[in-house]
Amino acid sequence: MRIFISTGEVSGDLQGSLLINALKHQTALCGFNLEIVALGGEKMSAAGASLLANTTGIGSFGLFEALPFILPTLKVQRQAIAYLKQYPPDLVVLIDYMGPNLGIGNYLRRHFPQVPVVYYIAPQVWVSSVTARDTSRVMAVCDRILAIFPEEARYFQSKGANVTWVGHPLVDRMAEFPSSEVARSQLGIQNDVIPIALLPASRHQELKYLLPVMFQAAQTIQSKLPQVHFWIPLSMEIYRDKIQQEIQAYGLKATVVSNQQQEVLAAADLAITKCGTVNLELALLNIPQVVVYRLNPLTYWLATKILKITFPFASAVNLMVMKGIVPELIQETATPENIISSAMELLLNPQSRKQMQVNYQEMHQSIGDMGVCERAAKEILQIVDEGTQR
Repeated sequence: MRIFISTGEVSGDLQGSLLINALKHQTALCGFNLEIVALGGEKMSAAGASLLANTTGIGSFGLFEALPFILPTLKVQRQAIAYLKQYPPDLVVLIDYMGPNLGIGNYLRRHFPQVPVVYYIAPQVWVSSVTARDTSRVMAVCDRILAIFPEEARYFQSKGANVTWVGHPLVDRMAEFPSSEVARSQLGIQNDVIPIALLPASRHQELKYLLPVMFQAAQTIQSKLPQVHFWIPLSMEIYRDKIQQEIQAYGLKATVVSNQQQEVLAAADLAITKCGTVNLELALLNIPQVVVYRLNPLTYWLATKILKITFPFASAVNLMVMKGIVPELIQETATPENIISSAMELLLNPQSRKQMQVNYQEMHQSIGDMGVCERAAKEILQIVDEGTQR
């Protein structure tokens, strides 16, 4: 059995690796030999996929932000299509990565309509106010959507899609995290230190638009609370030099680590973080957080003023229950002053921390039960089985 998986960016690589492990487990139980070929990253490769190309470093979010990655993305897309043309798989799994995946899906629909396509973690077209065209495009390229958000499942069902809610895959991953005590010991954090996790970037553009405001805020927080120490887990090693230079420029007491994100998150008293998968990890660990995001100002202006795009929430925590559990500081509100205010409130006001953690528990009830990746794998293999019987 051959399955092709296509995804991009750091978060897609993580989700792809979790799915691959589950697929291998399920096929082993059934006695099948499984080959997985993929667009992804190092985590997927370590899980057993043969990579056609590494896509973790060519992702972006926004119109102008995407311009430097157009040619690399087209090259990867052509590689994938050339492979699929020569070696049609038994099934294709698309994970987020909307632009390239829609191109791959459209090619399959035209040339290999018999190959089933599953969209696992569909693009968040269900969040934005301008969704009709993108929703139709997503639905047109796949036979089944495996939804990870309850609202995502409800939305696609209302549009007539064949969708199954499986829960969020991060639930399965939380058992791997150390306790706060163990994490602090592993990182060498003393009892009198206030550890704060800073998570500024998993994309190149975020180093430009997020890192300066985060570090300005961190500089002031450090001056107000001298016992603070910042921990910055690298999403990609290539960001180390830039981040180290900025730490020195801002005079921060900060430690940059590789391959220890779980320890940093588990040990933290607070996180100041970009939007992304990490928001849910923090919520599942009950770590208070302030979510920050900025785009190229022209991208944001065109999207909101010309295209009239609106969205109720940006972070996965708030999207899970469609409720403002964590503070979101987006674009104009993502200022050092606002970050400082939100962070100090959570650090110094026990009631604010407690209320956020109470709200986290509500979110936990909407995220799904353990075994998400195994459920997704079973759904995928059942689709393959149905296809072979036709």
